[in-house]
Amino acid sequence: MEMDAERAVCSRAGCRAAAKWRVDWRNPRIHAADRVKTWVACDEHRGFLRDYLAARDFPVSVHPLDAAATETTK
Repeated sequence: MEMDAERAVCSRAGCRAAAKWRVDWRNPRIHAADRVKTWVACDEHRGFLRDYLAARDFPVSVHPLDAAATETTK
């Protein structure tokens, strides 16, 4: 997924900080394995967004916004 890292704003409600992280996730109850949604996060909200999704048993991975996918967190 290509994204303009310089203009991305955190997906956390009410946050207007610059995003530095890509949070990729899917809801396995309604999405096929190849359907991945992406939120972006600032440093402060990276953990919150990841934990929010993981608490719902959604497959989730977090990567630097401007780098290739390398880190998986579930």
